[in-house]
Amino acid sequence: MKAAVVFEKGGTPQYADFPEPEIIQDDEQLIYVKATSIKHLDRARASGKHYSTENEEHQPKIIGSDGAGILEDGSKVYFFSKKGTVAEKVVADKKMMVPIPDGLTFSIAAALPNAVMGSAMGLKFKTQLKQGETVLINGATGITGRIAVQVARLYGAKKIIVTGRNEEALKSLYELGADEAISLKLDDEDFKQRIKDSHNETPIDVVLDYIWGHSVELLLSAIKGDGNFSHKTRLVSVGGMSGDTIQLSSQILRGTDLQISGSGLGSWTQDEFKLLLTEIIPEMFQAAANGKLIMETEDVDLKDIESIWHNEIPNRKRLVVLI
Repeated sequence: MKAAVVFEKGGTPQYADFPEPEIIQDDEQLIYVKATSIKHLDRARASGKHYSTENEEHQPKIIGSDGAGILEDGSKVYFFSKKGTVAEKVVADKKMMVPIPDGLTFSIAAALPNAVMGSAMGLKFKTQLKQGETVLINGATGITGRIAVQVARLYGAKKIIVTGRNEEALKSLYELGADEAISLKLDDEDFKQRIKDSHNETPIDVVLDYIWGHSVELLLSAIKGDGNFSHKTRLVSVGGMSGDTIQLSSQILRGTDLQISGSGLGSWTQDEFKLLLTEIIPEMFQAAANGKLIMETEDVDLKDIESIWHNEIPNRKRLVVLI
């Protein structure tokens, strides 16, 4: 079968022949793949730089971690697989599949779950977002941030504040449900003051962060308590596009009712991951099928994987490989 294969660690995926997968266990099923999305996770894992692959001995492998396709009985499913997914055929565990509803394309079905995961899991399980709360999404102009705005609204957020550097993309978030936009291009003091003003007007209950780094240092400094009783803010880290570390003053922790957690591979319980498959993704699939959740994709053919691997994809779109 044809697949996108990385033959050397850090190499560019090649359109190549690869042995067909075999069903080994009773709980596995063969899937004829129709679409797979390419995410930062997939690029990092392909390069061997992701924390989940640091100790792996590299062997030629198919890239990809999830996708959408057809079972032998004609059923349409979204699926996870650790055996690589950018291929004509994949074997996956039956428990790692989600039915795709009518009205949803394979491309959107392949692209949406990863964008939903960090925000939905973070909002539902890490922050336990309540109806009517205020959410700040830091770094909201990317694909996952745009989905996070819509998920926060679907989950009942009353006010949604967004930050980002791309001014045009930032303004477009109003159409998706954002109520206030703050540019990350502001100088540090002006940015902090905007956050303070917003926090004083409508206390920020939840920060969903996609970029980490200096902007988070500014955010935490802006909501720092002054010795009086402070409003509780729950911050959940979903990404680190602006850096992997921050400097955190102990005064902020002592003077602020602050909860910090992360949402990503390794941070979810088995029960939470099960709910992702049985409740969260199906709910978001149906919302997308009903036009209540919008996502854009850049679709390419499998045979072109090598030529497009290093291309810059438009900021609002997810790269999807059609098979």
